[in-house]
Amino acid sequence: MSAVVPLSALLDARQVWRGRAPEVPIGEQPTGWRALDAVLPAGGWPEAALSEILLPVDGVGELRLVLPTLARLTQGRRHVVIVSPPYAPCVAGWRQQGVDMRRVEIVAAAEKDVLWATEQCLRSGSCAAVLAWPLHADDRALRRLQVAAVTGQSLAFVFRDRSHLSNASPAALRLELEASPRPQIWVRKCRGGAVPAQPVPLARFAR
Repeated sequence: MSAVVPLSALLDARQVWRGRAPEVPIGEQPTGWRALDAVLPAGGWPEAALSEILLPVDGVGELRLVLPTLARLTQGRRHVVIVSPPYAPCVAGWRQQGVDMRRVEIVAAAEKDVLWATEQCLRSGSCAAVLAWPLHADDRALRRLQVAAVTGQSLAFVFRDRSHLSNASPAALRLELEASPRPQIWVRKCRGGAVPAQPVPLARFAR
């Protein structure tokens, strides 16, 4: 019969492999949420690219996803543009989250002009990030936004109804936000890596 050897002795002799949790990659544009950064190939938002965030309805926490990024950018004296949001941003709430509202511009545009205004802001090269909520955007329109983001070296965030999930998209990243039965995020497309098989629970988000 084999002798019983204390585990501590094996560890001291380095005869047992001691696993370590994988480190969260450090990206150039971290989302501000460690659990999400850990599953994204770039370790955060794709640089100078379009990220599409699909929602069941407006107001289910989508801004919670991007506020850490907006805070980081505006604190670095970079400008952010918001094009025709469905609701007026809560200035006090955004400031509490660290967003420098002096660096935030809100553009009021008619629905037919939302995509045009978003594209122009992205192409300008003066916006670190541009957020928009277009109601109607086909593959061609989204591709123009993707190209504009590359041209202006900006982060582009487009919030859309999740009914568009079945449609092809040129976005470098597609996230689907679920509110029920529990808040969580599905990564539906991510350029440069495999799509995670499991969602990221919002309850696990930690900065």
